[in-house]
Amino acid sequence: MRKALRWLLALTVLIGTLSTAGAATAAEPEATDIKDRLLAIPGMSLIQEKPYPGYRFFVLNYTQPVDHRHPSKGTFQQRITVLHKDVSRPTVFYTSGYNVSTTPGRREPTQIVDGNQVSMEYRFFTPSRPAPADWSKLDIWQAASDQHRIFEALKPVYSKKWISTGGSKGGMTATYYERFYPRDMDGVVAYVAPNDVVNKEDSAYDRFFTTVGTKECRDRLNAVQREALVRREPLKKKYEAYAAENGLTFDTIGSLDRAYEAVVLDYVWGFWQYSLLKDCDRIPADAKNATDDEIWDSVDTISGFSAYADQGLETYYPYYYQAGTQLGAPTIHFPSIEKQYIRYGYQPPRNFVPRSIPMKFQSWVMRDVDTWVRHNARHMLFVYGQNDPWGAEPFRLGRGARDSYVFTAPGMNHGANVAGLVPEEKALATARVLEWAGVAPAAVQADPSAAKPLAKFDAKLDKRDVERETALRP
Repeated sequence: MRKALRWLLALTVLIGTLSTAGAATAAEPEATDIKDRLLAIPGMSLIQEKPYPGYRFFVLNYTQPVDHRHPSKGTFQQRITVLHKDVSRPTVFYTSGYNVSTTPGRREPTQIVDGNQVSMEYRFFTPSRPAPADWSKLDIWQAASDQHRIFEALKPVYSKKWISTGGSKGGMTATYYERFYPRDMDGVVAYVAPNDVVNKEDSAYDRFFTTVGTKECRDRLNAVQREALVRREPLKKKYEAYAAENGLTFDTIGSLDRAYEAVVLDYVWGFWQYSLLKDCDRIPADAKNATDDEIWDSVDTISGFSAYADQGLETYYPYYYQAGTQLGAPTIHFPSIEKQYIRYGYQPPRNFVPRSIPMKFQSWVMRDVDTWVRHNARHMLFVYGQNDPWGAEPFRLGRGARDSYVFTAPGMNHGANVAGLVPEEKALATARVLEWAGVAPAAVQADPSAAKPLAKFDAKLDKRDVERETALRP
């Protein structure tokens, strides 16, 4: 009996020792500084750490292959940022589809799940551009593969569930990532993502502009746009002086005259993309009797006369390249303007990229993505704004979609979000995001109408304004 008792006591001590050792081993990564863990990832280097209460914020470089199909053929440095809260929280993977912001910011899904946030700069937006730049390696599969490698590198550190998100081109990016790597993310929240399935069929945009807002507002905008073309010659002189003063050139688009018309033709679209119906009060009510300065100021405020100068286009060459090779670009008509006042119409993306960069459109790419979303969407949420032109051609769900949703925020523009949805859809969307992220409280699981963001709103950290891109860009 005594031997059995001694054996049992020894076994208990041994089990306790092993349990303690196991607990220490499991806890060890938690005790390691998060910066050390991030920098231990092969290919990761620190650019800067910036403080923010309750978080650690890192600006990093990550080494990526120029061509994911042939990784040995060169690399480039891609900027990412990490807004670190806790490795025990879920992580949101965000991209705007353009440059990455190096200022701490929290996107709506990150606030909803109270998690970490990883943000990626899209390839070929400087400084995340290979040198020399082989533009044929700028496509949606290569960019999705960038995200996949970043996710695989960070998943051992952030082991809880992941949600991808982005607005506009970023919403498109999140969707394409899901199409090519559907096993990476636990959910997708794509905001105001255009879906130009057939590039040459853009009648949906024309229909949109005949009904958006109110007739009074549409008439005001159309009148100012028409008047800017009627007064082309005197306003071009003002433009020439403006260009000379600001050192603007027009080699890419071809002439100041082409740039002038492009800016004017963006005016109505730009208003609805970035403004609300109440902002119509700022539009000249009597365009015919407005001064040249009033017409100029209204167009410049909304469209921006620097947008199609070389200096305005250069940052966005990667977007226009993609629009002209895979994404597609809208073309609309202007029934309120006589034909003699329009010389060029909506110009193709080819006109906004230097001729030294070859471009050829691949018409099947967007059809493939659209078909995949319709039949394979899982845990995907699409949010659109009622008055946003880019929502005229949205993503739609087919019978094969599961636990996925398309919602439209009434009266909202290109800054539409979950917070702007009607109460029932807002609660449902919030509840699904919480569930996908694995952090839905029991009360929300029992009653989705009780869903709300887990983190309090932070006016500095939480981005709510629409991300403004000059010219006709998503």
